[in-house]
Amino acid sequence: MIEAPIGVFDSGVGGLTVLRALLAELPHEEFIYLGDTARLPYGTKSATTVARYAATAAAALARRGLKCLVVACNTASASSLPAMRDHLAGVPIVGVIEPGAQAACEASVSGRIAVIATEGTVNGRAYQEAILRRRSDARVLAFAAQLFVALAEEGLVSGPIALEVARHYLAQLATPSPDAPDTLVLGCTHFPMLLEVIRAAVGERMRIVDSAATTAREVRQRMESARLARRAGASKVHFLASDGAERFARVGSRFLARPIAAADVEIIDL
Repeated sequence: MIEAPIGVFDSGVGGLTVLRALLAELPHEEFIYLGDTARLPYGTKSATTVARYAATAAAALARRGLKCLVVACNTASASSLPAMRDHLAGVPIVGVIEPGAQAACEASVSGRIAVIATEGTVNGRAYQEAILRRRSDARVLAFAAQLFVALAEEGLVSGPIALEVARHYLAQLATPSPDAPDTLVLGCTHFPMLLEVIRAAVGERMRIVDSAATTAREVRQRMESARLARRAGASKVHFLASDGAERFARVGSRFLARPIAAADVEIIDL
């Protein structure tokens, strides 16, 4: 079992920010990354539809013999973990929301926490509920920042356009007040790509929680406690997508911060 790969699932390439963090935390592991690029975006679809899509992806990954599955998609983490567990009995599944919520509660002094995410994640209230389970006194402000996804995928992550969009979305967080949040959760895997302009928009006082990094730490701790972590050998990554190998490789290379060749992306039918 220790030699089995770790699966990483996302609706597209955004989850590659989680994979990048996983590679840093678990440098000896083999990973299988599946991006459901034929059916993205998940963030604007109903919870029922997302659960159906996620279940078919879990079934495809189950056939690869995983020792753990990381659901890097915030929208799928919010609504689809039970559907995915039906296809991966006995395999631990780690979503990005619970680790992000835990880190936010630990980071916030005041208990006032802001979450930016896609419409689907915000409307599903998964972050809000996960934070309140841990801190009943918390006050959570959650809102969608949908254009950040497009900016990240187009590579417009810095400069005046990105900064203006960030200021537009985050204006309510930039003005100091006694009731202002002191912690901001990046509740979409695309958003760490815009960390520079997000930081510029909210100022230095705001603590920023990257759910990709916190999820990777959670996976490492689980693998080590279960004695399933590899201790030697080079990491390996096998890329799967449901459409568009060339675009996956081109855009994904920016998210992963290392080159991906289109020839190395296996297209599968979900």
